Amino acid sequence: MKAEERPKVLPGETHKIITSCGTLYVSVNKHNDKVFEVFAKLGKAGGCPACTTEALTRVISVGLRAGVDLEEYVHTLENIRCISPTFSEGVKINSCPDAIAQVLKTYIE
Repeated sequence: MKAEERPKVLPGETHKIITSCGTLYVSVNKHNDKVFEVFAKLGKAGGCPACTTEALTRVISVGLRAGVDLEEYVHTLENIRCISPTFSEGVKINSCPDAIAQVLKTYIE
């Protein structure tokens, strides 16, 4: 299945979430009123957590452009746990993938 081509400019929002790996910034861009791509960056962190988070959001973006439902990603990533869960604005964040799921959940209509 071929992914839809990315337009030159897309509107989006960036969410700030506190995780045990540091501050995670999740950017969600939309096209035709649907989530089209997702980017995530861990504050100043590098190494495995940063590259794994980047890889995860690249795969999510390809899937979204190919027609995978947003709900599938939320269901798959929600409640993945690492050894040090945190709270961000009163919401329990179990891991970076869980944080991404929490953001994506806000875009489900």
